[in-house]
Amino acid sequence: MNKTGSILMSALAGTTALLVSAATPAVANPNAINPIPVLNGTNGLPVLHGRTQAVFQVTGMASPNSTQNYNVLGTDLGIMWDNGRGEMLTAFGDTAGIGFPNLLAGSTWAWRSNILVRTHDQNPADGIMFDNAVRDVIGQARDLIPSPKIPFLEISRIPTAGISINGVQYMSLMSVRTWDAPGEWTTSFSGLAASADNGETWADLGHTRRPNEGGNANFQMNSFVKDGGFLYEYGTRAGRDNEAFIARVPEAEIENLAAYEYWDGGEWKLNDVNAAAPIMGGVGELSVMYNEYLGQFVSLTTDPFNSVVMRRASSPVGPWSGPEVLIDARELPTAYAPSIFPYQTGRDLYFMTTIHTQYNVVLMRTTL
Repeated sequence: MNKTGSILMSALAGTTALLVSAATPAVANPNAINPIPVLNGTNGLPVLHGRTQAVFQVTGMASPNSTQNYNVLGTDLGIMWDNGRGEMLTAFGDTAGIGFPNLLAGSTWAWRSNILVRTHDQNPADGIMFDNAVRDVIGQARDLIPSPKIPFLEISRIPTAGISINGVQYMSLMSVRTWDAPGEWTTSFSGLAASADNGETWADLGHTRRPNEGGNANFQMNSFVKDGGFLYEYGTRAGRDNEAFIARVPEAEIENLAAYEYWDGGEWKLNDVNAAAPIMGGVGELSVMYNEYLGQFVSLTTDPFNSVVMRRASSPVGPWSGPEVLIDARELPTAYAPSIFPYQTGRDLYFMTTIHTQYNVVLMRTTL
C-alpha cells in the first residue's frame, strides 16, 4: 500500500473509532441521571462547532425561565404547538423535582410524567420565555395525565406530539411499561388526551388507544403535522433506531381510529393499520413541520449514532431525503428528541432538544 493509501486507511480507522464511541444512544430512563436534581441543568450551554448553535437554556436551574419556581429542576422533550390562537403550548416529559422520592420506580427523586407551559413568545432569536405553567394546589407543575409509576404496569405516560384542532388541544402519549437497554423501552399502548380549556385539564381518551401489537406497534411514538385538511400522524415503535410510518385522518376525525388511512407505499388504505409501509428508517423521537423558506416539509430526529439529523420532502409521505447532520453525536453525544419550533422563522430553523447529561432542554438554531 502506498503512503497516501496508508494515510487514508488511518483516517478511516480513526473516523470509525469515533463513530463507534458515539454509537450508543442517550438513555431515556430518567432514573439514570444525576440523583441530586438541583445539579441538573447547571452546566451552561454546550459550545458546538457545526451548523447548529445552542442559543438558550429552556429549563433547569440555569434557565432564565426559573423553572425551579414550579419544581422543575430537570425535564426532557419540549414538544411545541400553537393552540390555534397564537399562543404556544409546550409539553415536557419525565420531570424531576424535590419531594417524596419514587422509590418503587427506582428513583431517588420525585418526578412527574407530563407537564405543560404556555407562552406568547414567537421570536426565539433571544430565547423562549414562558408566561405560565399548569400547576397543582401547592404551585408545582403537575401531571396532566397521572400515571401510577409502577414498573411492568405503567412507569410513565409520556407525550410525543401535540396539536390544536377546532379549539381543542390534543396530545399523543405513550404508556411506558419498562425501561430497557439504552435507547430501548417497552410500551403497553399509545393514545390521545384532549383539553378544552387550553391545556389546564385533560381527558384521557381511552377509545383512541393503540395497543403495542400488530400494525399499531408502529404508532407508539407519534408526531403530527397538518396539511390540506388532513392531520398526518407519523409513528414509530417504542425506542430509537426504528422505521417510521405514516397515517392521515380528516382533522375533525382525529378521535376516530376507523377514519385513519395508512400509506402502503403507493396509496392510502382506510382503517388498515397493517398496510402501513415504512417511509424512512433509523429514526428516534420524530418532529415534522412544513418550512416556508425551503418550500418543503422537514423532519428532525436522531440517527442510529445519536446525531441530530434533518430530512426534507415535498409532501408529507415523501420521498424523504437522506439525513443531514445538524448536531454531530461526537460533539453532543447525549442529545435526543429534537422538536421543531412551530412558527416560521425564515432561514433559521429553531428546535428544542434534550441534553441527557444535564437532563434539561436547550433551544438550538441551525441555518438552512
